[in-house]
Amino acid sequence: MPYPSNDERDRPWVMRTYAGHSSASASNELYRRNLAKGQTGLSVAFDLPTQTGYDPDDQLARGEVGRVGVPISHLGDMRALFNEIPLEQMNTSMTINATAMWLLALYQVVAEEQGADTSKLAGTTQNDIVKEYLSRGTYVFPPAPSMRLITDMVAYTVHAMPKFNPINVCSYHLQEAGATPVQEVAFAMSTAIAVLDAVRDSGQVSEEDFGKVVGRISFFVNAGVRFIEEMSKMRAFGKLWDEITRERYGVEDPKMRRFRYGVQVNSLGLTEAQPENNVQRIVLEMLGVTLSKDARARAIQLPAWNEALGLPRPWDQQWALRMQQVLAYESDLLEYEDIFEGSKVIEAKVDSIIEGAKALMQQIEEMGGAVAGIESGFMKGALVDSLASRRARIESGDDIIVGMNKFDSTEPSPLTDESQESIMTVDPGVEQAAVDAVRRWRAERDNPRVEKALAGLREAARSTANLMEATLECARAGVTTGEWAQTLREEFGEFRAPTGVSAASASGEAGEALQRVRARVSELSDRMGRRLKMLVGKPGLDGHSNGAEQIAVRARDAGFEVIYQGIRLTPEQIVAAAVEEDVHVVGLSVLSGSHLEVVPAVVRGLRENGMDDVPVIVGGIIPDEDARALTQQGVAKVFTPKDYELNDIMSSIIDVVEQGSGLLAESK
Repeated sequence: MPYPSNDERDRPWVMRTYAGHSSASASNELYRRNLAKGQTGLSVAFDLPTQTGYDPDDQLARGEVGRVGVPISHLGDMRALFNEIPLEQMNTSMTINATAMWLLALYQVVAEEQGADTSKLAGTTQNDIVKEYLSRGTYVFPPAPSMRLITDMVAYTVHAMPKFNPINVCSYHLQEAGATPVQEVAFAMSTAIAVLDAVRDSGQVSEEDFGKVVGRISFFVNAGVRFIEEMSKMRAFGKLWDEITRERYGVEDPKMRRFRYGVQVNSLGLTEAQPENNVQRIVLEMLGVTLSKDARARAIQLPAWNEALGLPRPWDQQWALRMQQVLAYESDLLEYEDIFEGSKVIEAKVDSIIEGAKALMQQIEEMGGAVAGIESGFMKGALVDSLASRRARIESGDDIIVGMNKFDSTEPSPLTDESQESIMTVDPGVEQAAVDAVRRWRAERDNPRVEKALAGLREAARSTANLMEATLECARAGVTTGEWAQTLREEFGEFRAPTGVSAASASGEAGEALQRVRARVSELSDRMGRRLKMLVGKPGLDGHSNGAEQIAVRARDAGFEVIYQGIRLTPEQIVAAAVEEDVHVVGLSVLSGSHLEVVPAVVRGLRENGMDDVPVIVGGIIPDEDARALTQQGVAKVFTPKDYELNDIMSSIIDVVEQGSGLLAESK
């Protein structure tokens, strides 16, 4: 099978599709197919247990194994993932954060087993824990030890893997969580500063080599559909990064100061309604990060047109790859110097973004930097508030989403024909197979060596030693992902980030629709003898909390008493909270695909605790067939991305509370 050469993978950019599912062997087959189709780099999606440091047989992993990515529990899985793929020739991006050190160690050991020169390994670990606290939710440890893990990785790779990017400062999910261009630039730059300051202050890298550290910092950004704004944002990123690295860190080499970034175009703007419109959205967003030569992405990932519906099929991923190839090889759009140079419109927009970002960065610096901004809840609250404002503009029609809040009449789409599957489904047997496999692995390995390796990791964690060497020994010894993470949990503790909900308000000057909902909440509360109380829960490992946060904010503004404890809860914990708080309704948010496992567990738990009359509602990326199955199992209402009107959702919630309480007939 032909693979791209080192020269080919750098021209005109690294083309990737973000992929991984079910098992290491199934994902390996997918990667090899994509490489044969002309993909020039790998972008590995890991499942949520792997991202958050749990083995497949852990209680919290139920329903999550292999759903949003590939499960990697140990060295054997990593071997299978890259079987017959020469890692020395690859440019491999790994979307992994809290457990990034562990996955990089496994990757290095597999490369060594292939006979690769590890100094030639090229690729990226995302490894941006700051944005996990703010948006995506796959954090494990508190901020300080998390920054230590990042610092140790940077210090290790600058010499051992000089072509590898040890951190990919990721503003992509910030935009998904509501960030404006100014917030996206400011928060990403503040994160990079926090990392570079930590590496510099650790004393692990000499002053002479610090330019190499700066030169390996890469960024992963979001490209939205507002073309001028997004393209100007990228030019602003580049100018600001050059200024920071020159003035703050004294880097003289322009090559080391270059803003190096990859991009995934915006998934937030993809719609379930008329999903065929997503194709033109994706193409326009791709143009925003390719046309400006002076700020062109070095790697691009495109989502599939149907990601708002569920897990894309291989054909859908192929379509996304072909979009890039048509632009790169058929058009002439990449053959000229920067066609926006000298544009007064673009220059003014760039200057405006830089000015706003600098002001916000200064505010963060004055509070102690990015870590302090996380711990105080300032940065998270700002994102929740921004997203609430965006949702309000969509609801009012000020922001138009074609096919959703305007031009919504449509013809039947052959792309979503119910006679054929329009998304890929994960075999229910995948999880049990992974559970059985990890248990076999533990039974067959050299357990005394494992215990010694874990003891070495624990000892290193208690000292100031670089943790990478101890982690590599764990990888070689056969330690599992859960064991590595649990050892560090015991030493570093766990962390629950601020939700940002208390600081945000979706209402502003409440419109008529919200006023009507408030009146209904007040009236029903009076009839029930106390204020309506709603529990918003995030079961399982899904950390994408934007939807849950917006429901919590709007419910609070509508007059509900809202209980929201954040992400990563077991069904048992959610049931216990519902019983303790004596709530009137439980709302669950699941976007990872585990809804058929975790939601029925909550319903059963409520029934077992005598709360049969408490309705359960669910929101998420849930296919119609699954929604029907959930309804049959006792769920009162299912909401999907097409249900964008939050006041309508609130009215539906009031309806189900009335029905569950038996007061509906009385009110009529």
